[in-house]
Amino acid sequence: MTDLPPPPPPNPDSVARQRHFAIGLFRLSGAFIVMFGFLAIMQRFTWVQGDKAKAFGAIMVVTGLFQFVVVPRLLLALFRKRPPQ
Repeated sequence: MTDLPPPPPPNPDSVARQRHFAIGLFRLSGAFIVMFGFLAIMQRFTWVQGDKAKAFGAIMVVTGLFQFVVVPRLLLALFRKRPPQ
């Protein structure tokens, strides 16, 4: 059998760019979820109206804020623990 050579080590700059992009993407999607939740609270959608719209919108706003604030911090903590190998 032929042994394959070990893979080259990852470039730290490209890993840092990928991590930065992932964190930015989570923040952007969290902001969109918050905007979607506010639109639902204002009852801009025909498929959800009344008290259901307000409850749905509040859930979406809380979820979006969690994704905007907490998830990037969790990712940063994870990235600090595991340097690129």
